[in-house]
Amino acid sequence: MQKIRFGILGSGFMGRTHAEAVRRLPNAELVAVTGGSRAPALAADYGAVCDPDAPTLLARRDIDAIVITTPHHVHVDEAVLALDAGKHVLVEKPLSTSVADADRMIAAAQRNGCVLCTAYHQRFRVNNAAARQLIAENAIGAVQTIQISMPTYAGTIKAGGFGGNWDWWNNPASLGHILNSAPHAVDMMRWLTGAEVQTVTAFCRTLLPDVPVEDTTLALLSLSNGAICSLFSTRALPAPAFPGGDFGIRITGSHGWLDLDPYKALRLADDNGCRTVSTQPVVGHEGANTAFGDVRMQAYTDQIASFIEVMGGKQGVIGSAQDGRAGVAACIAMLTASAQRRWVNL
Repeated sequence: MQKIRFGILGSGFMGRTHAEAVRRLPNAELVAVTGGSRAPALAADYGAVCDPDAPTLLARRDIDAIVITTPHHVHVDEAVLALDAGKHVLVEKPLSTSVADADRMIAAAQRNGCVLCTAYHQRFRVNNAAARQLIAENAIGAVQTIQISMPTYAGTIKAGGFGGNWDWWNNPASLGHILNSAPHAVDMMRWLTGAEVQTVTAFCRTLLPDVPVEDTTLALLSLSNGAICSLFSTRALPAPAFPGGDFGIRITGSHGWLDLDPYKALRLADDNGCRTVSTQPVVGHEGANTAFGDVRMQAYTDQIASFIEVMGGKQGVIGSAQDGRAGVAACIAMLTASAQRRWVNL
């Protein structure tokens, strides 16, 4: 079996996550890592080389594909360098911090004949896939409304034993929390329905003291299938989220509706009553001692497997470059709509 040889840019929580995902696949191997103070330890833990910088790693001839897990604002330059070096690239969401940068990345992939994908791991969670199947089977009829809630308590993450420097959260170059959270929400709207975001408006605020960027957004969106959607995204919680409240999606159709918790249960309500139709085993993403266990890693391992399929010319579930671009466009539209107090048409 010929193995796909990977390099990883970034050595933080998500760099380690993708290193573990590669390790779990028989047709993949991690060759080299670079970027960040934890790169030497990460490379040692996974039997890889620690290169001094990204250009050195990207010049290697023994690497087929790159996973980018660095701060958002450097994604574009690293991706273009990797693609111009003939490497296939998987970028952690968000794909970029502007639509223009996303287009640069897509153009680089096209001119080099390489695959460029976006890491939307929620596509590989059990309940999300089940919800998509139910919608495709017309179990709730035509989708009419979607409500998404994404409250994040920063204290839980920082206390979870992950270590590292979280200053990138407050870096204006990365624009705000909305680029960290909402691409997942936008992708769920699009992936579950097959529709595109058409119109966006939002209130974006900074509620935490001493934070220079957006940390809370309430947005309204319309989709090309006629559905209307709401999004609540924040990292300004004064305490942890209520049990089961970390990520909630409610999808109303013409003759039924879904209560989708990507981390617990998927419930269907219609004329036959309300019932649980799918459950997600406990993911355990709150602490370093559980975050790299089988349940959380299932989605990331399946995502790398899908990336490899797409590299081989097959269709995969993994987010495409265009999916990544759509997420960035919607998030930028939220910030623009709030700043200019208007609707933004996409």
